[in-house]
Amino acid sequence: MSHICWEDPFCGEGANCFRVGTDAAGNAYIAVSGAEDHYVTDSRDALRALIRDIKAGKADHLL
Repeated sequence: MSHICWEDPFCGEGANCFRVGTDAAGNAYIAVSGAEDHYVTDSRDALRALIRDIKAGKADHLL
């Protein structure tokens, strides 16, 4: 498995925090902060779109 470089956690108004990471191969990862060993991976563009929707309040129920 590649080494994942995690960014600082992003926390919403509630207690929901998540982290985004990337590896040297260009894969993107997203995980709940504190549970980085259980992550979802996809292309950077797909995860970027998901994060933008979450930050815009369109998908906060997913957190």
